[in-house]
Amino acid sequence: MEIDMTVKPNINFELSIRDIEIIESALRAKAGRRGLALAQGAASTESHAEMIEIQKLLGHIHNQKNWYTSKTKAAFGG
Repeated sequence: MEIDMTVKPNINFELSIRDIEIIESALRAKAGRRGLALAQGAASTESHAEMIEIQKLLGHIHNQKNWYTSKTKAAFGG
């Protein structure tokens, strides 16, 4: 009997909203560090490519959020 050793990636993730918040926060922090390095001229081509990849991923996360607004046009203040 032959065993199939092909590894398949898990495409079904079960992440909580808090998990996504933590990931998003970590990505923003890393993007900030990369942005600072880019601004100081100390970033490599790899760092620049990584910055673009991070920004695209953050955009992808942002675009999957459900944004709720009030059905009435009442202003909320404190």
